[in-house]
Amino acid sequence: MASTVGRNIAAPLLFLNLVMYFIVLGFASWCLNKYINGQTNHPSFGGNGATMFFLIFSMMAAVVGVTSKFAGGNHIRAWRNDSLAAAGATSIVSWALTVLAFGLACKEINIGGWRGWRLKILEAFIIILTFTELLYLLLLHAGLYSTRYGPGYRDTDYALGGAGGVDPVHKGTTGVAGSRI
Repeated sequence: MASTVGRNIAAPLLFLNLVMYFIVLGFASWCLNKYINGQTNHPSFGGNGATMFFLIFSMMAAVVGVTSKFAGGNHIRAWRNDSLAAAGATSIVSWALTVLAFGLACKEINIGGWRGWRLKILEAFIIILTFTELLYLLLLHAGLYSTRYGPGYRDTDYALGGAGGVDPVHKGTTGVAGSRI
């Protein structure tokens, strides 16, 4: 199977997003732990009224993002429309949660107040991930426009061995319509 333009760009982007989601998960977990323990006066933490919501949505986005990259890795390996469905669906959910965390990061920045370097790094990673995840999502679905960019949803002959347009006969049947008694 020939490699396509979308696959060559999506694979490094998938790896980059996977690493960034793991970093977000680490920072968000550390910050949420400090927040729950009431240690918001830690020099590298701080925060404001939006911090708790931002941390929760960042963790959710990171966990769903990491798991969606596993489905995406399977799709990059197989590069067929049946794997595209799983990779595309999980990436849409992952991007949606990342966009929610992005909105809360913007709100946290807008409110202001003291925010430590860990929160600032987490905000930066969420902002960057919002756009790289969107780019990855668009690359996954680029096959809708041309098969040059990847498998599209309209390709139906992948399981038929190139016999395009012929319905397969199910096992145990003769393919001939019989009469009912």
